[in-house]
Amino acid sequence: MSGGGSGAAAGPVVTRHDLTAADDAGRLDLFVASALELSRTQAATLIATGHVTVEGRAERASYRPSPGERVQVTIAAPTTRTVEGEDIPVVVAYEDDDVLVVDKPAGMVVHPAPGNWTGTLVNALKGRGGALSDLGGEDREGIVHRLDKETSGLLLVAKTDRAHRVLGAAMQRREIVRRYAALSWGHLPDDRLTVDKPIARDPRDRKRMAIVSTGRAARTDFVRLARFDVVDLLRAHLHTGRTHQIRVHLSSVGHPVVGDDTYGGGGGRRLVTLPPKRHFLHAAWLRFRHPASGDEVELRSPLPPDLVSALASAAGPDSSIGNTDPLEYFGFFSDDDHP
Repeated sequence: MSGGGSGAAAGPVVTRHDLTAADDAGRLDLFVASALELSRTQAATLIATGHVTVEGRAERASYRPSPGERVQVTIAAPTTRTVEGEDIPVVVAYEDDDVLVVDKPAGMVVHPAPGNWTGTLVNALKGRGGALSDLGGEDREGIVHRLDKETSGLLLVAKTDRAHRVLGAAMQRREIVRRYAALSWGHLPDDRLTVDKPIARDPRDRKRMAIVSTGRAARTDFVRLARFDVVDLLRAHLHTGRTHQIRVHLSSVGHPVVGDDTYGGGGGRRLVTLPPKRHFLHAAWLRFRHPASGDEVELRSPLPPDLVSALASAAGPDSSIGNTDPLEYFGFFSDDDHP
């Protein structure tokens, strides 16, 4: 398969992709989805609306291109949207003239995207006023890294372009320490486990990520802090920052995050009294060098009440977890695995 160029015509801006079908191209909709990192539904819609041709002719989504056939895909640029500030309260864990660290609640999307144009963290940050780096564009102002919608915890935001560049470079060099509390189904084979497997879009479902041999390198270190009847409490240390990395890595070893409907951990949510659409993953510990002073900044976020309740349920009726700081109690913030 080979990719072609892009071009613009009068009127709406469009991008044209010239693809060449390989021996194993399969169905047209799956071929287009895989080649352009689209969902199968998006690819099928493009085909149905006449934006995909095979050797200049229209074909159905089920058509199987022959090796070497030229497939052209025309995609109109998305309508420009203005991201408006909204009066949404945010919990600020740290703030100065250069950086801001938010303790994001579960259920909040980080930046606007199809299906979530409002109510996001970026809308909230713009609504509270003050400077934000615009290196990521209007819809991602200040965002240095992301957290999944149902993942809670500490998220780093840049208020100046210089801070964004410095923090982005530190992230690339793996100098920003991010550790997550996770509850996994079943029991890991050892108290320490490193999963070093590449991640990319799932070729069968573009809304998911998967372990793919040609994907981007991804490494996560896991330390078991406590073992309960049916779950383990883990500390996860990200060495890379791929989409859904912790969730995909745990699922790949047969121990998905509790409550994770996407990667196989949602079935027993009721056993630990987790609310619907919530998985047990919390960004609890963040450490970075300040982009202006160079001083180390270390921040900790306690488990939210819903996760404390779930952990207490997992530990059993005789546990006193609900009356303590569970992460402190189980040694989450010990530094024996500092890189």
